[in-house]
Amino acid sequence: MSTTPAPAAKLTSTQWLICIIASIGFAFDIYELLMLPLILRPALLELGGIQPGTPQFTTWFSILFYVPAIAGGVFGLLGGYLTDRLGRRRVLTWSILLYAFSAFAAGFATNLGMLLFFRCLVFIGVCVEFVAAVAWLAELFDNPHQREKVLGFTQAFSSIGGLTVAIANGMAVAWATGAAYELLPAISLAGINFPSITFPGVQLPAIQMPGFLSFLGAVQNEHAPWRYTLMSGLIPAIPLLIIRPFLPESPAWKQKRETGKLRRASIGQLFSPQLKRTTIITTIMFTCSFAAAFGAIQQMPQIVPGLPEVQARVKDALDKGFPAEKEAALVAKLKSENKPEADIKKAVGAEKRKISGPVEQAAASNATKIQEVGGLVGRFLLAGLALYIVSRRSLLRVFLIPGLVAMPLIFGWAAINSLSYLHIGMFFAGLLTVGQFSFWGNYLPLVYPVHLRGTGESFAANMGGRLVGTSFAAVTTTIVGALVAPGPNGAPPSAINVAHTTAYVAAGVAFTVYLVNFIASFWLPEPKEGEFDE
Repeated sequence: MSTTPAPAAKLTSTQWLICIIASIGFAFDIYELLMLPLILRPALLELGGIQPGTPQFTTWFSILFYVPAIAGGVFGLLGGYLTDRLGRRRVLTWSILLYAFSAFAAGFATNLGMLLFFRCLVFIGVCVEFVAAVAWLAELFDNPHQREKVLGFTQAFSSIGGLTVAIANGMAVAWATGAAYELLPAISLAGINFPSITFPGVQLPAIQMPGFLSFLGAVQNEHAPWRYTLMSGLIPAIPLLIIRPFLPESPAWKQKRETGKLRRASIGQLFSPQLKRTTIITTIMFTCSFAAAFGAIQQMPQIVPGLPEVQARVKDALDKGFPAEKEAALVAKLKSENKPEADIKKAVGAEKRKISGPVEQAAASNATKIQEVGGLVGRFLLAGLALYIVSRRSLLRVFLIPGLVAMPLIFGWAAINSLSYLHIGMFFAGLLTVGQFSFWGNYLPLVYPVHLRGTGESFAANMGGRLVGTSFAAVTTTIVGALVAPGPNGAPPSAINVAHTTAYVAAGVAFTVYLVNFIASFWLPEPKEGEFDE
């Protein structure tokens, strides 16, 4: 019997629609996840008055990263099972709608508990969407090279989603005050001057709690950039509602269900003698890939404020917007009102944060944009190399081996000394780390049978990557909290101390998980073409 794969056929209009909606899903699941590192610091300051470097900041930072990850991991595993039982299309559609509308609702948060609740729903939707989309795409194409291309290039939209959220956050910071937004600064290359790309200023509307929901409390800062960033997560629901009626079910899954040949999926089958090694190794390695992203790369908003260039920008902004005489006038006014010293310090700090916060957020947003461009290049590089490097182990090591050297240098040196070098480093950090995510999207459908594809992918991606891997954001922050020394008289530690300590810890975390990932790659099973075409 011939085992020659079916020749690649030209994509039909239906297949294009499926690829489009899957690409939107991939883009916005990363968009939704990467919102949190960008908005967490200002959200904690507004909703809880919690200062970075304090035990309360460490606690809530960990809670807002880890509790949604637990919810996403548990319900994501259930979503993988439902993907195998109910179909890829239905689960994909509802998961996108869930995270889109939950992200929008999170923008109205009036307390940390409300923000946590909606972030849990967002995480659940994201975790389910990835599994359903990968299984759906993998079953559309019989030709392995065509399948590799489609999985690789559609997942590249994840990095576009990461880049887009950085741009959206930058727009929100500028447009919250009606200022113009500079997408790209003016540059000069080879004697040619390129003008900046700037969007004109737009005043975004105030965010207010609807009257019938007033019992939930009132929005404090009605023009907070972090709220606009969260609410932009509604965007993926719009094209989905338009395209949804034209989307078919996975042909492989549908045929097996209609003929009664679809076997019942169970988690226990993932640990059968045939699949046990695959499940354990892929879960460990998926965890390490996510741990590098969340334990190091996504710490950028905490690291950037300690850079000399950013410190200088903050000082200039404070000198212009809140000079010493203005601060003295505010202090005198509050003293005349018999305000206690603690309240006076809090009020002065709040005024300074209004000015310094946007400067620091803009710097973090720019670093994130560069990292996501690197991630986009990494995903395209993976998609191209996958067609020529037969060994999956060798393909993954193309990203792991350079990362063992690059990641400690990026976070242990560049992130301390120079914003310019950090930008270069973040490009390569994104390329090496984000490229791994596309690898797993290509690899996992090849090592599980149709009836277990959603469940198997979900276990590695959600229980490993999203549940354990994302918790490394809390691991890094917890270690930093234990290492930084408080300021005089029990005051919060200095911003520079927190930033530098975070950078060093991120360097250690990144090196460790890259090393574990590299060692584990020696046990990664090589998929065999046609092994699970049952």
